[in-house]
Amino acid sequence: MKIIGLTGGIATGKSTVSKMLVERGYEVIDADVVARELQVKGSPLLSELVSVFGSTILAEDGNLIRGKLGSIIFTDDKARSKVDDIFRPAIRAEFERRIAQSQQEILFLDVPLLFEAGFDELTTENLVISLSYQKQLERLMNRNDLTKFEAEARINAQMPMVEKVVRADYVIDNDGNLQDLLKQVEKFLGGMTHERNAHGKSTIIKD
Repeated sequence: MKIIGLTGGIATGKSTVSKMLVERGYEVIDADVVARELQVKGSPLLSELVSVFGSTILAEDGNLIRGKLGSIIFTDDKARSKVDDIFRPAIRAEFERRIAQSQQEILFLDVPLLFEAGFDELTTENLVISLSYQKQLERLMNRNDLTKFEAEARINAQMPMVEKVVRADYVIDNDGNLQDLLKQVEKFLGGMTHERNAHGKSTIIKD
């Protein structure tokens, strides 16, 4: 089985690519979806979060207020580390279970913090969706209705894009429009290979 890690920076278009892959019949295991399933009301993971951050992160119905937790961890490194310690082992265990059950020849793992969390240990190749910093900042501010300061804090909490690109086997540049992105995704799917180029560097998917 070829297991391809799909990642990028926040608001770079990773989720859009993931949707394109699913629409073309590929199985994608989404870390965000897995996390939401693990933190449902009454779950051990949610109880652990409440024990660390208090009941203020819960809505009246007992469900997690994701935005409230996000505002905490993106401005507090220690808080983010605590959340990582809670989530990562649980998500990884669920990934390993689903990988073992999958019958696909090609399986994608959609993980925002693929390299940061060490989930690339589970993959055979990795695809990074890249975007210039300025466009990433603008898209994040517009998408999440954030101030520039808030958006920069979220971007800077992740591994710099240049480092992700260096560690990738394939890179898709999403500075263009949706049609440009689709063309690159189709080109990637049509030319996937087990090997890097002759210089051992990332393969940049271009028109």
